Amino acid sequence: MTAGGLPDPARVDPAVLGVLLARHGWRRRGGAAGRYSRWTPPGPPGGSTSLLVPDTAAYPDSEDLLGEALTALARSAAPSAREVLVSLAVPSDEIRWWRDVPEPAAGAASWTGSEQLHGAARQILLAGALAVRGRAGYHGARHRRRALATLGSVLIGPAPGGRDLTAFVPVAAGRPLAARLYQALHAAREAVDYQRATGGMEAFDSAVEAGVSRELTEAVIALVRGSEGAGIALEWAPAAGAPDGCPARPEPVEFSPGDLPALRLAGARYLRDEPAVTVRITGAVVRLRRSGPRGAGIVRLRVLAGAEVPHVRLELDEEAYRIAGQAHLVGLPVRVEGRLESRGGFRRLTRASQVVPVQVDEEERDRLMKSLQENVDYFEEACTGE
Repeated sequence: MTAGGLPDPARVDPAVLGVLLARHGWRRRGGAAGRYSRWTPPGPPGGSTSLLVPDTAAYPDSEDLLGEALTALARSAAPSAREVLVSLAVPSDEIRWWRDVPEPAAGAASWTGSEQLHGAARQILLAGALAVRGRAGYHGARHRRRALATLGSVLIGPAPGGRDLTAFVPVAAGRPLAARLYQALHAAREAVDYQRATGGMEAFDSAVEAGVSRELTEAVIALVRGSEGAGIALEWAPAAGAPDGCPARPEPVEFSPGDLPALRLAGARYLRDEPAVTVRITGAVVRLRRSGPRGAGIVRLRVLAGAEVPHVRLELDEEAYRIAGQAHLVGLPVRVEGRLESRGGFRRLTRASQVVPVQVDEEERDRLMKSLQENVDYFEEACTGE
């Protein structure tokens, strides 16, 4: 980057800049053949902005021309100019969503439409990130923290009128997400077509391997609901090319309101059929509750190891509950075996057994003790009657 925040012209490939300009609707208006080309922004002709882009970086004035072109892009009022600069600064795969919605009154942008588009786009990105972590018909709370962390590097453009939105997924960190999302969206489209043609749901079962899940079907429903149709298109970063197994120019994927019943059926099927998982969890006790001084009680654990969920809730008999309470009071986590149930999003552990305290280093122990002091009201019942 230059001091002014623009990409360094010495590092900009003129061919990549040309691809990005064409992708975002800029028009090539000629120029000196073999030396440079002139580009103008989308919209009616006659605007003041035009760019001179060298055909290669081999000419003595190529870097100067690229610098002037980048400065002109930064000053351009065309929304696409910023998107081109973002893709140059951080080589990114682009994901674009659109919704066909009625024109709002007086040409004003729809606040609720923009919110819906942003929310649905985020859900779709999260579904893709979850599919990178593992294949499942229903992820629930599993892998969610790491999947959300993946989205931290994604850049989002404006959504004027709630109709169009573009996300820039950096190749360095997000290429697996973009590739998986391409496969999952096309598999979902094919499964919907099969269900609508035959009434069968088998295609949704095999689509799980491509990354389709309840999270994805719910996200697509959120995108389409209230519109006359919606779609998603992916474009690969020109400097990186297409991922393995993906076409150089992917076809957009479109969904209509008529697809919603199939997507809802698939989501319900995924939720119903995802099996429980046998796990051995190590976790810090963060809450204890029971109705009296003795008997069984409910414990909540912050998961440290053994499952890709942040917290689990479990019911323990009197002896196991006592062990959990004492372990917390002395700053120790516990290890417990059980079945992580899909109901409730894999946040509940059933058939809990083998509850034992686990030794930890002093730093972790001090941190757990601090947690007790901050949440002391939750643990009064742990001491009652013992």
